Amino acid sequence: MVGSNNKLVFKRWRRRAVTGPKRASHAIGGKLWWLSFAGGIALGVSLLIAGIGHPASSRDGLQQDNGTASSLHPAPRTIVTSGKAISNKQSNVAIQNNPQEQKLAPGSSTMAPDHPEASNATGQSDKPYSGLEKLRVHVYLSNESRVETVPLELYVRGVLAGEMPVDFELEALKAQAIAARTYIVRRLLEKDRSGVPGSKADVTDTVNHQVYVPLKELVDRWPAGEEREATLGKLTRAVEETQGLVLTYQGEPIEAAFFSTSNGYTENAEDYWQLSVPYLRSVASPWDETVSPRYKQAVQIGEKELYRRLGVKDDGKAPRVLELTDGRRVKSVVIGGETFTGREVREKLGLASSEFSWTIQDGVAEITTYGMGHGIGMSQWGADGMAKEGAAAEQILLHYYTGVKLEQASKLLTAAMDS
Repeated sequence: MVGSNNKLVFKRWRRRAVTGPKRASHAIGGKLWWLSFAGGIALGVSLLIAGIGHPASSRDGLQQDNGTASSLHPAPRTIVTSGKAISNKQSNVAIQNNPQEQKLAPGSSTMAPDHPEASNATGQSDKPYSGLEKLRVHVYLSNESRVETVPLELYVRGVLAGEMPVDFELEALKAQAIAARTYIVRRLLEKDRSGVPGSKADVTDTVNHQVYVPLKELVDRWPAGEEREATLGKLTRAVEETQGLVLTYQGEPIEAAFFSTSNGYTENAEDYWQLSVPYLRSVASPWDETVSPRYKQAVQIGEKELYRRLGVKDDGKAPRVLELTDGRRVKSVVIGGETFTGREVREKLGLASSEFSWTIQDGVAEITTYGMGHGIGMSQWGADGMAKEGAAAEQILLHYYTGVKLEQASKLLTAAMDS
């Protein structure tokens, strides 16, 4: 291969054609090698939750990603999940609700009145949100080296401003608010202060936990007048219309992982964390391809630098994918005689995702990635795409988190105090 201008070409795996065992085979011919594979597992560190290792940050999100929408369009398809049929054909979402599921009424933090358990399941009783109005979150502000103490719902609003663009659809913002509230309630219930300097704070305002915009910065972010009023009003509405609601699985708040953009599918938790989580399963997410500016990106890395980062020598052989995940990402691949996980390749090369196509020409590798983030849980751009097609926050959440329920946090706090 010495002296060849076009040395290696990695073609993107045809995700939609994969129906059998997750194995890949590749042909080698002449001076041009073709390799097809998908990949995508993300960066993360671990924390202990109930004695089991989880990532310290389950988020891998947008942080005010306000890019323009992609011009790519997904093929029409129908997804069946949690008692719903969701079709994205021509921006049309048809959802058949399971009568046993909770319904979050638009414009309200209560369940729809036609649900027989509406008064109890959301805590809308004689004492709504009992105890939550007194709950405070202590946030360590990293840039100021001080702790800001705020009520739970104001904390959720600050996270919403930090983790999702405010121009997203209201129902997507509501879904993000519930996920953010679930994260902090779980952490408070477990008295988990890992990753926090000192002992006076519950969380930091960084990606190590959830990105949080302090109160003063939030107010000053937009000029005074109608724009500020409208923006803060939209954030406040998303929080108020989901007030107190969290996601639970078997009565416990879930690890509400989320990320920016899928490659068309989400990941099973064990394919990234090496730990199976029953509600974090791979599901289709076709909306990202249409709406996310991060769906497809390209970066260039020098050929020598590429192999240096991977810590291997160019052995003149084409990389060989050993196995794919259910999310159509690389599970294991051999490069330069060494075996890597998809997560390792992404981390070492600093890629947005580990589903990618790769071409080396004239000593430069151009790598095109599909999706952004670890791929576990809720895709934020996918949530916005669902909302644009008419899906409500509850429907978004029940699609991305398998077998979960919506409950009032006050119910969990009361149970914790009684135990």
